[in-house]
Amino acid sequence: MKNAKGTVFKFGDNVDTDVIIPARYLNSSDPAELATHCMEDIDKDFVNKVKKGDIIVATKNFGCGSSREHAPIAIKAAGVSCVIAETFARIFYRNSINIGLPIVECPEAAKGIDAGDQVEVNFDTGVITNLTKGTTFQGQAFPEFMQKIIAAEGLVNYINAK
Repeated sequence: MKNAKGTVFKFGDNVDTDVIIPARYLNSSDPAELATHCMEDIDKDFVNKVKKGDIIVATKNFGCGSSREHAPIAIKAAGVSCVIAETFARIFYRNSINIGLPIVECPEAAKGIDAGDQVEVNFDTGVITNLTKGTTFQGQAFPEFMQKIIAAEGLVNYINAK
């Protein structure tokens, strides 16, 4: 399993699915189209600034709101390699795993990482390294079956490959 490494975009508490991908764009299920509107209601420039591999860090209850899979799909399609948060809404957590978006719960990292920091996440060990500040945090390591789902780009692909 690979690591994630990129520049951090930082968000606060209760970032809901309507902010991640506004409802007015839900007439599309095309990941590339969804990516062009990712986070636009909370950060107009997000889609212009995000680069492949970048990381979202947020505080509590990331992904709350409706249970739409469009939210993690938009984040992944925008190029985000991992989302780190203090806590995730349960349905967002499950949807993220189902579509192969790596997410890590780690309250200390969520508090100790700032926007613009360079961060690396080791999915095997759960270690989150803030390369900018020289600090490390112990997040939850991904169980092997979850790593296989993520490597397969989602649960459906993982099952179809078996």
